[in-house]
Amino acid sequence: MSQCSQKYSGSGDELVQLGNQKKLMLSYESNEKLTWCSGCGDIGIRSALIRAFALEGLTKQQVALFYDIGCHGSEADKIGAYTFHGLHGRVIAAAAGATLANRNVKIIAEGGDGGMLSEGPGHLIHAVRSNYKMLFILHNNENYGLTTGQPSATSRQGYKMNSAPDGSPLAPLNVAELVFSLKPTFVARAFSGDVKHMTDMIRAGLNHNGFAFLEIMQMCPTYNKATPSDWYWDRMQYVNQLEGYDPSDMEAARKISMDLDEKIAVGLLYRDEASVPFYDRLKSREGMTTSPFEEVTHHDITPFLEELR
Repeated sequence: MSQCSQKYSGSGDELVQLGNQKKLMLSYESNEKLTWCSGCGDIGIRSALIRAFALEGLTKQQVALFYDIGCHGSEADKIGAYTFHGLHGRVIAAAAGATLANRNVKIIAEGGDGGMLSEGPGHLIHAVRSNYKMLFILHNNENYGLTTGQPSATSRQGYKMNSAPDGSPLAPLNVAELVFSLKPTFVARAFSGDVKHMTDMIRAGLNHNGFAFLEIMQMCPTYNKATPSDWYWDRMQYVNQLEGYDPSDMEAARKISMDLDEKIAVGLLYRDEASVPFYDRLKSREGMTTSPFEEVTHHDITPFLEELR
């Protein structure tokens, strides 16, 4: 009896499906060794991504992942898929181009709190406004982990870190508050220690018809001692367990996302079921059944060159 059969009891069709999902998960593995610190939240996020792709039945040809600069960016060669490693703070711009060029591929962009909120906040702001059809994952570990622990825009005020021996003098930025001010169509939050829940949020984002913003509160065991794993577990509040919570109510979602100290709301905070993505708003694309990449063809420029002689 196979290992799969020993662990699962169900119909033959279900077993086939489970086997297919396992094959998909294995197809996303990479020969590169994981080089993140022990306990880094990126390890759990990578696992959740692969699980989500497998559960959605997505092959490597059906997804493209875009990474910013930062610890999370090491995933670009730690996952066996089509990946792009961009410039600091500019990953959303590259991903936006891809999602407009080819609507047949799921586009996932990832960036850290440093790159997205200091180097490239303009790209994040206009991606939310434009409602590009992609899943964006913000890795929020509240510091610049790749460059050994300098404070970022989300670091806790007063906490002493490398390059800030007296503590950061600034109050942390609540990125959800920023995003809600831009009238988003999808906002979710998760914790890097809860792989199953992250998987659910990633799947929800992959199936959203617009810009899906997913903030992952991420532990950094080496450089950010202010918010270790236990700190988050003691404070997380899953919104799907709150009686009467309505993810279509933006004002309620905005209010519940404000607390970053005592009760941190995680889950699907807000979703607009009637979302219309940027591409579908373009008058120039009305009635078009092809994606721009499918329209690329060769043109004979000989007549033009003759005119230049």
